[in-house]
Amino acid sequence: ETKQGNKVMVKLFVLKNYEEVNEILNSLREGYTIAIVDIKILRQKDSIELKRAISKIKKTTDALEGNIAGFGENMVIITPSFAKIQKEESKIKPEPKNRWD
Repeated sequence: ETKQGNKVMVKLFVLKNYEEVNEILNSLREGYTIAIVDIKILRQKDSIELKRAISKIKKTTDALEGNIAGFGENMVIITPSFAKIQKEESKIKPEPKNRWD
């Protein structure tokens, strides 16, 4: 694969089963991808498989010195080391603490 002039890619993934984690991890390892992962389907289907998937993503994210954060119930955002996720409590409606911290 060619690096498109080192442009940052924002990729949307829908995580329907555990196997699809590898596609996400491969993108993260390229180093220029911000992954936005919709986990709703897997969360409704199999929460244990979801936990395994998130745990695997988190391990790779930590190894790459990236960031991972959950947004609401159904979204997870993973960034490479050069990007930071601002996890600021909203003044209007406090969100529950990030489940994967």
